[in-house]
Amino acid sequence: MGEVVGCGLIAHVPTVMLPETIRHELNNGRDFTVVDGFRRIRNEVLPKLDYDIVVVLDSHWFTTVEFVITSEARRSGKYTSDELPRGMSQVPYDLPGDPAFAELVASKARKHGTWITANSDPYLPIQYATVNVAHYLQKGPEAWISMSCAQTGETDDFLRAGRALGEAIAESDKKVLLLASGAMSHKFWPLQKLRAHEAAGVEHIFSPEHSAADLQRIDWFKAGDHARVLQTMPEFLKFKPEANFGHYLMMAAALGEEKLSAPGRLYSDYENSIGTGQVHIWFDRPQGGWTSHKKAAE
Repeated sequence: MGEVVGCGLIAHVPTVMLPETIRHELNNGRDFTVVDGFRRIRNEVLPKLDYDIVVVLDSHWFTTVEFVITSEARRSGKYTSDELPRGMSQVPYDLPGDPAFAELVASKARKHGTWITANSDPYLPIQYATVNVAHYLQKGPEAWISMSCAQTGETDDFLRAGRALGEAIAESDKKVLLLASGAMSHKFWPLQKLRAHEAAGVEHIFSPEHSAADLQRIDWFKAGDHARVLQTMPEFLKFKPEANFGHYLMMAAALGEEKLSAPGRLYSDYENSIGTGQVHIWFDRPQGGWTSHKKAAE
């Protein structure tokens, strides 16, 4: 029987791929803590975990009529961002896959009232929400699989996809790491103003209301109160969380939804990126194990 051995809400913010000198220029002579946070997760968290597969719940991969999960045997090449080529240009990546596991996830979709397609097309683009995270956290020889966020999806759709993922993991023989790759509130400053708001300080988040909403949920995460995060999604959506917070919602649904009680540990400060809220939070496995998606439905 498969299991999730660890999970985290991970900031993939493009800043982490800039040279250190430029990061310091943007942040008043200091580095962004999400950079060191990646190193700490790699050196302090991952060595303690045994895993076969990393599933990146990719908030930058927008699909329209379904969720898509990568089923290539291997994804490799160089990545240049069409959005931010100045900071992410010709970044090499080499990510083994697990086609059988991806197909298993896709096969569970209709049971949970959603649509997931496994795609093995070697020309399928990759997104920086996967590339940036793998750049810092890939250790090898584990498989790295990406799962999209349907841009037409609502909260319930992400939960349905997460339930399908959770059932597939339980049915497999795999030990899985879930990485919800994305931001919290995600409102950018307008172009004419954003260069005044590139530093990490919370005062540069788009509004005090946006940062207050993020910080409130960070407190709930630290307490393991995922139920409150889920119950207040209509309120949080007013602050434009990245991908409608689909990356987190899928992760939570794979692990029990409102019965999930995993406490979070911060591996970065809560930081700004041109108006958006960024943070690394790692969720410790509760004593006695995760709550399965099946138990959550009882």
